[in-house]
Amino acid sequence: MEIMLYIAALIVAVAFAVLVVYAIMTLKATKQTMDNVKDSLDGLNTQMKGITDETTQLLTKTNRLADDVQQKSSKLNGVFDGAKGLGETVRDFNNSLRQLSGSISRTANQNPEKATQAVKWASTLMEVWKKKSK
Repeated sequence: MEIMLYIAALIVAVAFAVLVVYAIMTLKATKQTMDNVKDSLDGLNTQMKGITDETTQLLTKTNRLADDVQQKSSKLNGVFDGAKGLGETVRDFNNSLRQLSGSISRTANQNPEKATQAVKWASTLMEVWKKKSK
C-alpha cells in the first residue's frame, strides 16, 4: 500500500508540474498580448497627439476665418446701406420726373399752342447743341 501512496504522490507531482508548465505558457502568452496592447496604445497615443495638434490648428484657422467673415460682413453692411440710399434717391428722382411729366402734360393740354412752340424751341436748341458739340 505504500507503493500506491508513492504512485499517488508521483501523479500529484507530475500533475502539479504540468499545471505549472501550462501556467507559465499562459503567463508568457498573456505577457506577449500585453506587450502588443502596449505597442498599440503607444501608437494610438502618438496618433492622438498628431490629431490633437491638427485639430488645434484647424480650430485656430476656423476662428480666424470666422473673424474675417464677420469683418467683411460688417463692411458689406455699409455697401448695402449705400445701395439702399441710392435706391431711395432713384425712387425720389422717378417721382420728380413723374410729377414734372404730369405737369407738362397738363400744361400742354391746357395750352396746345404754347406746347407746340416749346417743342419747336426744344428741337431747335437740340440741333444747335449737337452742331456745337461736334
